[in-house]
Amino acid sequence: MYMETTVRLSNNIKKQLDRMKLFERESYNDVIGALIEDHLEVNERTKKELRIARKEKSFSHKEVERRLKL
Repeated sequence: MYMETTVRLSNNIKKQLDRMKLFERESYNDVIGALIEDHLEVNERTKKELRIARKEKSFSHKEVERRLKL
């Protein structure tokens, strides 16, 4: 179901959306939907990587220098 609305875009953004279309008659709705889907996927992957990184042991800058004898 679509809710029709108007969205103001700069000429530059419109040109970028046009270049992102997979086929000429693809709607801006589909292009923007794909962008949102990709963003959410990357965002979830980033969140997962941050959770893993927080669980791993980390060292301060000074500790790294000490261990490497710098």
